[in-house]
Amino acid sequence: MAAANGVAKLYIGRDGILSTPAASHLIRKFSTDGGIILSASHNPGGPEADFGIKFNSANGGPANTELSDKFYATACKISEYKIADIGDINLDTLREEKIGDTVIEVIDSVSEYCSLMQKLFDFDRIHNLFDSGVFHIRFDAMNAVTGPYAKAIFEKTLGATHGSVIRAQPLEDFGGGHPDPNPMYASELYAHMFAPDASDFGAASDGDGDRNMIMGQQFMVSPGDSLAIIAANASRIPGYRDGVTGVARSMPTSRAVDRVAAYMGIECFETPTGWKYFSNLLDQRLITFCGEESFGTGSDHLREKDGIWAVLFWLNILAERQQSVRDIVQQHWHGFGRHFYCRHDYEGISLQQGENVIARLTEQLPQLSGKRIDGHEIIVGDDFSYLDPVDNSLSCNQGLRIILDNEIRIIYRLSGTSTENATLRVYLERFEPEPEKQMQDTQVALADVAKISRTLAKVNELTGLNEPTLIV
Repeated sequence: MAAANGVAKLYIGRDGILSTPAASHLIRKFSTDGGIILSASHNPGGPEADFGIKFNSANGGPANTELSDKFYATACKISEYKIADIGDINLDTLREEKIGDTVIEVIDSVSEYCSLMQKLFDFDRIHNLFDSGVFHIRFDAMNAVTGPYAKAIFEKTLGATHGSVIRAQPLEDFGGGHPDPNPMYASELYAHMFAPDASDFGAASDGDGDRNMIMGQQFMVSPGDSLAIIAANASRIPGYRDGVTGVARSMPTSRAVDRVAAYMGIECFETPTGWKYFSNLLDQRLITFCGEESFGTGSDHLREKDGIWAVLFWLNILAERQQSVRDIVQQHWHGFGRHFYCRHDYEGISLQQGENVIARLTEQLPQLSGKRIDGHEIIVGDDFSYLDPVDNSLSCNQGLRIILDNEIRIIYRLSGTSTENATLRVYLERFEPEPEKQMQDTQVALADVAKISRTLAKVNELTGLNEPTLIV
């Protein structure tokens, strides 16, 4: 179709492999007009499951709302389309070929991405960590796109033990799995990291390579804490020693990074959910790091979240500090306080059920201020809106926020990342400044907050579910 419509040049990943972060890098490196990624993202994929088409614009980031609206308007007017009759192309052997007016170049996206990572991180220091013989990792590629990248970087370049990368073969249906890096869907890795013979460091990435889960022995790092610790340790990493201009997080994400930003004297932006909202901030160099609670972390090296990058950042921190993951996180809590945080997903509900929950709570918002519930006072409730400081665009209806005393937050959103039904996401957060109270189990620490969240919005009654289908 590209050749039939006169596209000047196509860069295609060898063997059809091109992660979302790698695509963002190549768009920027070759100054293309954009890039197309065929992916199920973090959802189950294959002929009978999810499949999506993502377009990234010329800055390497996801298409913004204005561009997406133009695509939609144009698609509504399409009466025909063109396909060039050029036959199959062998992506294993082709390097560059001209088809009509279109040049097709097949590139080694793994090598290109690895070269970028070597510019940011101290590969020699990380290699020495593995050479010590006492440090071992396990990376779960979840039969998705990061397998080739992880094998090349962690095992071949950095010297991790052969077999450290599991489920490394990309499969069109992810081997029947659900390629979302969280304790439920990366259960094999999670079980290993809590076993007596656990590796020192564990990580996973998702279907298209832009999400990450970070673990230590008998310990999991929450995405919000990971973002905060990355920002706090930036000066230890070669690619970020010139300083951090600012940070950003999506509104539902833990406020842990806010405290790091305040300590560093830099701005922290609170945006709607969706990586496209970070792009303007990154392009204007207002921020260096950004992240979302849904296991996405990134920096100004790309305009996408980046799973392998986050893992390398943690490995570089571990090599520099010579501490365990647990010790690094707990030391961070002692200095900045701990944000107990989790997300309750109510999956598989109808769109109408989800909208009923949001509508009922929206009606109550004006009356919530000052109300007491289960021993806590509600400070304010609102529907989050975001005014972009770069282009002054306004994004409304981005999630309902309930702020209570003792720095408690409850947030409600309907998710639109799955093709089946709807998912109601409820985010729970509580701040704990006292070190002696920071080692509680997260679900115990948030039990009363979870109860309030169900009561306020009548979640059980309106969804028909007595408990969340997923807790992360």
